[in-house]
Amino acid sequence: MSDLETCLGTIIDTFHKYSSKEGDKYKLKKSELKDLLMHEFPTLTEQVKDQATMDSLMESLDTDGDSECDFQEFMTFITMVTICCHEFFEHHEDE
Repeated sequence: MSDLETCLGTIIDTFHKYSSKEGDKYKLKKSELKDLLMHEFPTLTEQVKDQATMDSLMESLDTDGDSECDFQEFMTFITMVTICCHEFFEHHEDE
């Protein structure tokens, strides 16, 4: 497999690693999402200093209002984080 195909597989596997812990295995409950964010994005989450900010992030991912994060909502988050990282490195490539 190519690097990109491997990355896609990793994203899917990571989602299911956390979504399969409780309830619907195709959706992340709030506690599963929090675990995923804390373990898979430690650099990002260590910047979050208060629970209200974390709650706001998790609520913003739940676009359909079902109190869970499905794969499409998760991928929207992954896409936005990837875009932000790309923009950051574009602006700091000379450093």
